[in-house]
Amino acid sequence: MRQVDQVLAVVAERRAEFEEKRHVPPDVVAEFKRAGIYRAGVPRRFGGDALPPAEFLRFIERMSAVDASAGWVASFGSSAVYLAALPLETQALLYADGPDVVFAGGLFPVRPAERVDGGYRVSGRWRFASGCTGADVLGVGIKAGDNEAGRPLTAVLRPEHVEIDENWDAIGLRGTGSHDLVVHGVVVPEEWTFVRGGRPTVDEPLYRYPTVPYAGQVLAVVGLGVARAALDHVMDQGARSTYTGAPKPADRATYRIAVGQAEAQLRSARAFFYESTEDAWSTVVAGDPTTPEQASLLRLASAHLAKTSLDVVRAAYHLGGIAAIAGGSPLERHLRDASVVPQHAFLQEGMYDGAGAVLLGVQPFPGYL
Repeated sequence: MRQVDQVLAVVAERRAEFEEKRHVPPDVVAEFKRAGIYRAGVPRRFGGDALPPAEFLRFIERMSAVDASAGWVASFGSSAVYLAALPLETQALLYADGPDVVFAGGLFPVRPAERVDGGYRVSGRWRFASGCTGADVLGVGIKAGDNEAGRPLTAVLRPEHVEIDENWDAIGLRGTGSHDLVVHGVVVPEEWTFVRGGRPTVDEPLYRYPTVPYAGQVLAVVGLGVARAALDHVMDQGARSTYTGAPKPADRATYRIAVGQAEAQLRSARAFFYESTEDAWSTVVAGDPTTPEQASLLRLASAHLAKTSLDVVRAAYHLGGIAAIAGGSPLERHLRDASVVPQHAFLQEGMYDGAGAVLLGVQPFPGYL
């Protein structure tokens, strides 16, 4: 990716605006495009970068340390891996004007669609379409006919065929613009639908990497960035005098112990996360399929990172003392943002159940692998 420092500076300057407007404005999304964020998951055959997952994840980690909402929206630069399941001819049309295409989706709840000649008639409302206000194409989850008993489809539409109901109102990640999508009887050609996590039509290493686990990884790493920022903040504050004139925080054993424990927790979870990523990537680069155990470890490491990141932010918030409760304080915002990440369906504690099943050699719950 290009102009990384420049785009991070823009995010730092305008992060309050994201929270106020409840979305990342289009001109900032354009900056993301120029930095190459949205070509990170696009096949090389269509001019994209198809970045190794760890490289993209480290960038999202850095951005999330500056602003979690921006990191969350930028994380969907990885979502082009889903689009690699579209027919090659469709992808050629999608990237005809270049690889910097923003895809956002409100994929749930999956809605029934009427099978019509050549495609599907799509109607309904879908939730949590993060980054939808700046998207070039939008996806919604459907099922129809033979697909009702199988895996749902994603229908890809242009923004002019979708109504965005700007109803995103949450305690954290306020700037993600995760609004509802509404569609009224639009016919989507079959060649503009795909199975999420389905077999890709592109043969490049990135599209052999486990798709659904990757979707969880790009979100979990947002929490990591937030936790890093929160912990750095309390370490910086440790050398400063308090309101009451008591000893500086860094002179207190309890403060030092808590910082040391939090640092160990965060670095351990981060190491597991990237170790699992690199292991799976080395397998696909060698031309071999990843194993169910590798895919499961990706999911486990992501859920564990999201949980650990929130734990670390909570610890940092408590260390922040009375100053942390002020509206607009860095720790207040970090706590709100970090609390949202492990609420995502891909990152909830049920992932420990799935991972435990794989480790014990029994069948995990449906949809885990």
